[in-house]
Amino acid sequence: MGKGARKKGPKQATDRKPKVRDVFVGQPFEGLAAEPELIALREFVPSATAKLTLADGGDVTLGTVLPMAAAAFVRSDGERYVGLQVQTRSSDISRDLGRSLKWLLDAKEGDVLGVPDTTTPPSADEHARLQDLLTPGAELDVTLHKDFAWWLPEDADATGDVAVSLERANAAIMPTERLGHGAYWVLAGEKAHLRWVRPEPENLLLQALARLSAAGELGLGEGSRYAGSFRAHGLLVPVWDLDPEAHAREWAEAKDALGIRLETALKSLDTEPLNAAERRARDGLIGRQLTLR
Repeated sequence: MGKGARKKGPKQATDRKPKVRDVFVGQPFEGLAAEPELIALREFVPSATAKLTLADGGDVTLGTVLPMAAAAFVRSDGERYVGLQVQTRSSDISRDLGRSLKWLLDAKEGDVLGVPDTTTPPSADEHARLQDLLTPGAELDVTLHKDFAWWLPEDADATGDVAVSLERANAAIMPTERLGHGAYWVLAGEKAHLRWVRPEPENLLLQALARLSAAGELGLGEGSRYAGSFRAHGLLVPVWDLDPEAHAREWAEAKDALGIRLETALKSLDTEPLNAAERRARDGLIGRQLTLR
């Protein structure tokens, strides 16, 4: 008897739910003018807030870290916050944030969303990604904070779990200064760095960096050196080691000058392919991948 003859007839209906294919989104903030800032605030800026301009005209406050690493909450004075640095994520961070933001719009004072909704299957008509909810061309006006006192209304005191979370969060802060769009000076222990989230495609950016490196123009001046780069949410983040004794403001002019050189190098790629020395420099840069700690 063949295999086909041994079949017992059509399969019976079951209560199994249809499988939903959830595709990983490697560049979740693509299409937003604030993409570099969103990546910086999620990955390495410790305490910062920024107003998010909603497409319907309203606004909420974006925070790097919320009490107990919550996804969103409404402060007792009615101020609404959505958090970037959360411990639970799905395959699409933009959708996670969008769902938290939509929850926030109907939340009441004192309500807390502990974790984002990462389990509800996405649907074609959901429209819950940040790209659906924000004004795409809006930049972020970032405010850096030296602690997490902004969790509480003025003259309010933290109690219970919030007090414990506040103490731990404050103790973990590394001194940070903003030097431009997606560019941050960070004092990490005994070392200082410039971490600069760049919006260009990785291949083009590496070529431009290689062109500057071959010309000896990749540094920020005395007391600096190009350390390497790391990838974050689809974009490349070049990193420079800096003299920790120098204040962040002392690097602002050099960073702006480097930005001009980098833009010039990017434009030159349209008509001038990399030469042999620049290709060797690019290969060297590719090998200098960093792990953010």
